[in-house]
Amino acid sequence: MKYIIFAFIGILGMACTSQVSTVQKVSSEVETKTLETLVISDTIKKVVKSEDDWKQQLSEQEYYVLRKKGTERAFTGELLANKKTGTYTCKACNYPLFESGTKFKSGTGWPSFYDTIGNNVAEDKDVAYGMVRTEVLCARCDGHLGHVFNDGPKPTGLRYCINSVSLSFEKKQP
Repeated sequence: MKYIIFAFIGILGMACTSQVSTVQKVSSEVETKTLETLVISDTIKKVVKSEDDWKQQLSEQEYYVLRKKGTERAFTGELLANKKTGTYTCKACNYPLFESGTKFKSGTGWPSFYDTIGNNVAEDKDVAYGMVRTEVLCARCDGHLGHVFNDGPKPTGLRYCINSVSLSFEKKQP
């Protein structure tokens, strides 16, 4: 099965030459991804800006977290205690990432969610600081959001631990 998946990825890479780098990057993680995820994620129209453009658009703290993979201090985020109904979006590109119904109190000091909106959140291996973790990114602009862990509540068992500064909130209108 593993060889079939690699063969499919090779064919996909030849058919979509503009997506070769994405396919090659994901192919090393193919055991944790489905082919459906690979195809769907390639259909997202990416937001690409220069570092100067990001610096002009984002505050210093937002730039540090979203573009330089920083972390805000625990228990300081504006959206940590938010209990309103709505959608959490990427602060950099306004892409919908999490629904308020999936938010839960984890006690970690950062907003936590047990699920994402579709494939709007991407994952990447993070080996910084001598640890192996799974980084989560906005699938549209590649902004760093936080990390995902396998100690969350049902139904997914996941805990998306997200920097509040990397999110905006859109309140659901009645």
